[in-house]
Amino acid sequence: MRRSAAVTFILLLSYICRTLGETCAENCGKKLDTCSCHPTCGSVGSCCSDYKESCVNTSPYSGSILGGTDFRILDATFNRSSHIVCRFDNRITTLGYVDEVGGGHCISPLLYETGWVSLQISSDNGTTFNKAGSWLSVHTGKLDSRFKAVLVNSTKWQYYGTPGVGGNLQMTWNTTLVNAEKVNIELWGYRETGKPYSEYWQGEWLYLYSLAKDHPNSGSFSFLPKIAEDGFSNWELGALRVSSGSYPDGMWNVQAAWSEDHALAWHLEESFRQNSTAWALDKCLAWDQLENELPNFLTEIIDCPCTLAQARADTGRFHTDYGCDIEKGSVCTYHPGSVHCVRAIQASPKYAAGQQCCYDSTGAQVLTADSIGGSTPDRAHDWGSPPFKKPPRIPGQSHWIYDVLSFYYCCLWSHNCHYYFKHRPSSDCRRYQSPSSAVVFGDPHFITFDGISYSFNGKGEYTLVRSEEKELTIQGRTEPVKDSGATIKATKLTAVAMKEGSSDIIEVRQDGRHDGLEVLRNQQSLSFAEQNWMDLKGVFVFSPTSTNVTVMFPSGAGVEVRRRGETMTTTVLLPEEFKDSTLGLLGKMNGDAKDDLALSDGTLVQNHSNPEELFNFGASWSVQNTSALFTYDSEYLLNTYYFVPRHDPSFIPVFSVPEKPDDPLNSQAAEICTGEGSQFCRYDILVGRSPLMGNSTRVSFQSHISLVDDLKPVISCGWLPPPVNGKKQGTTYLQGAKVKFSCDEGYTLSGSAERTCQSNGRWSGEETSCVVPSNIAGIVAGSVIGALTLAIIITMIILHSRKQKR
Repeated sequence: MRRSAAVTFILLLSYICRTLGETCAENCGKKLDTCSCHPTCGSVGSCCSDYKESCVNTSPYSGSILGGTDFRILDATFNRSSHIVCRFDNRITTLGYVDEVGGGHCISPLLYETGWVSLQISSDNGTTFNKAGSWLSVHTGKLDSRFKAVLVNSTKWQYYGTPGVGGNLQMTWNTTLVNAEKVNIELWGYRETGKPYSEYWQGEWLYLYSLAKDHPNSGSFSFLPKIAEDGFSNWELGALRVSSGSYPDGMWNVQAAWSEDHALAWHLEESFRQNSTAWALDKCLAWDQLENELPNFLTEIIDCPCTLAQARADTGRFHTDYGCDIEKGSVCTYHPGSVHCVRAIQASPKYAAGQQCCYDSTGAQVLTADSIGGSTPDRAHDWGSPPFKKPPRIPGQSHWIYDVLSFYYCCLWSHNCHYYFKHRPSSDCRRYQSPSSAVVFGDPHFITFDGISYSFNGKGEYTLVRSEEKELTIQGRTEPVKDSGATIKATKLTAVAMKEGSSDIIEVRQDGRHDGLEVLRNQQSLSFAEQNWMDLKGVFVFSPTSTNVTVMFPSGAGVEVRRRGETMTTTVLLPEEFKDSTLGLLGKMNGDAKDDLALSDGTLVQNHSNPEELFNFGASWSVQNTSALFTYDSEYLLNTYYFVPRHDPSFIPVFSVPEKPDDPLNSQAAEICTGEGSQFCRYDILVGRSPLMGNSTRVSFQSHISLVDDLKPVISCGWLPPPVNGKKQGTTYLQGAKVKFSCDEGYTLSGSAERTCQSNGRWSGEETSCVVPSNIAGIVAGSVIGALTLAIIITMIILHSRKQKR
């Protein structure tokens, strides 16, 4: 009765709203007295009558940080006489327009930040802004090639003018990105002015000059580069813009296709073309001097993982570097010899610096002390960092200015990498600590951070992890398993919701319409159709496929959600800083398995084999109504979870697998469920009545075991240098690794010819050196012979003298 009354109340609110005329103008995201402007209103039927007109979506919803994207305002109508003004981030305005069918359009502006920015729209030339939405600004390196101009053979562009590199350059673009028959090809430059780390430090993009005007919008442009005139050759970083030929040169914030930012080798001064090596060396030395004057950021960046397996598994703190990805063929232009690189996701706290870690085909970290392709830290994180907008936090460009151009000066355009690596040395992994991992999978089964495994088939919403110290909360929702519509006395995880501090609330849930996952941000669905990475408030979300979502928080906590068949698997990774601060269904992370299963009142589970006691433990972690993070956007969710206790005491699951010799699924269970963890697989087949679910459980269990193995700590003894006037063989410095030494001709080896990394983190043997061979033995022998000869001569003289006297 209570449930039906609640639904009736919502429908009544919707009716009152339409009759009383409450408006969503300037109220988007709010729940009003008689109707709602909240994103969930559409599915529960409580929207104000002007919700779609006032709280708008756009197509596309994302574009380059450099701007120029023409997007349509959906579900809103405009008059042909409307004068549209679009305001971004409450500070930047661009002019929009109305198309021939009454659709409103905006042009995205040049921004100095990535992520979602607020959008307000005016139809009266900026007098009132009564429509609101948001816009996703994307790093040029993460932007899909469909949405930008592409430099054909980008390496040639950036080496142009060095020995043997010349001829025409070409770029291409999707002609639909610029709605014009003729286009201008413009060069824009980027620079940073003011004293670094001062309030006057600023970044700016400026129009420099045009390469072509009224060029046919054919999607291709080729030209023979010339040295820039009027001092423009001093600009070393920039991007090309393709815009309508009807606009004046350098007009801001017009529809355009931008290339990626790149080194402008192709327009540099004559001295560069005459002797690029000498020119680059002068630049390298100037950069070296500047670095000597800037603060040291190396002490505050995170250490690299020791192995490639660790780097790819630690998804809460490291993510693939798009410039060197093993999944895309390991084309590592800036890191020869490496097959995969990762970047630290979070910038360092004070200097906004970044960390990059690269690995070879054996999985060992590549160090700059051994190779030009080694791991390098960055003064400015490539992806920028909140609050963005000012150096060194401007995404992409600050990194280019302080870390990439200098690499060209010292390493690529000349051969003076020792200057670069003096300021950008690889950090080895001796201080790296692997995260701890826990997982929820199948029907549902749990493995805690300290390795305790159990099953809990309660129905409701529960706390998976809570850390008051780190302000991290992760909650899970379970629903009954269904077999051909019939409810089975077992449950499965169908949604997880999480936040850290004041971050956006992220919810990942099974998509009932498809076999994928739906991601919600603050109860509003996110689409990953255009971009697979999103910078959100206090959190990053990565979704390369519809069945794969990774959530990353500033603390280094990571949550991986994978859809496998009928179930979803959720893995939580927490760095060492969370030790002794976690509670919930995934246990206390402290290395002590005995206290993992503690009820919410602190009472410990006495018998881990007692399913009823485990059930009571799980039920104690039901979410309180005031702290629930989930979205309730359907009558089913409202009635099943919102208006009732978060743990359903009437749902009593089957606690153990029934022994039924005539069960038709016995043979499939025996075939599928083998080895460690087979009890979970058997439960999901014989109780959950689903071989598909059982197989998914088996895969999830094995994946977690592999993850734990990948994250096992390894011992590093640190880098060993070759001896002066000698060589070394071996560039791996982990436990069991051997490094051999030899000396150049004319030198003798002193110390150990071979050293082994030991379990105590120290190298065996003695320090190795190469010395000039000593000739002491020859000198001693010569001295003895000389002395004997002299004695004989003296003796003969004396005898001869006596003989003469006689």
